[in-house]
Amino acid sequence: MSSGKSGIGKSGQGKTRVKTARRRTAQSTRWLQRQLDDPYVKAAKAQGFRSRAAFKLLELDEKFNLLRGVKRVVDLGAAPGGWIQVVRQKRPGAGLVGIDLLDIDPIEGATIFKMDFLDDAAPGKLIEALGGQPDLVLSDMAANTTGHRQTDHLRTMGLVEVAVDFAHRNLIPGGSFVAKVLAGGADAALVAELKRNFAAVKHVKPPASRKGSSEWYVVAQGFKGE
Repeated sequence: MSSGKSGIGKSGQGKTRVKTARRRTAQSTRWLQRQLDDPYVKAAKAQGFRSRAAFKLLELDEKFNLLRGVKRVVDLGAAPGGWIQVVRQKRPGAGLVGIDLLDIDPIEGATIFKMDFLDDAAPGKLIEALGGQPDLVLSDMAANTTGHRQTDHLRTMGLVEVAVDFAHRNLIPGGSFVAKVLAGGADAALVAELKRNFAAVKHVKPPASRKGSSEWYVVAQGFKGE
């Protein structure tokens, strides 16, 4: 007879199987099952990264050499800190600041702000802490989902537009910008704006991004400056 308690077992194929819990919803059970079976989650734990998202930046860097030679980096929507860890690993001497509404445990060599990037004071605080203009702006910001696809897209793209504006105002010539977008990529007007200000603009879905996820990334390199 089942005790009704939550638990984890092994399936006949050797995969970790989540047992049904009395208070766990079907959605949360599926999420936990996916986490337990996800090789990127396991690799993140093994390598000391705070999240599987670290591998997204590693893969983007492998494809676009984003971190090569960078001296100052801004990470928008930085929680829980996986991308900051990657930058510290690949470019230990680079200046690095991150910001998020959520708590982020301290990371040696990085300045982290717990505040809303939409706060008027946020951009100035980031640049002041960085000690100069960045040559790479990363944005993994995304709005909390509502379940309504169009609404979620518009809210997230609003954050992307704010991140683009920050990059345009602060990047050094030749710098790069990376931002999370949703299925379909950045809007045509935004892509056109990026192409006016950067030498190369591409959309990419790194292998570490779940196949069922709607997220993509826009990568803009070679900022033209003023």
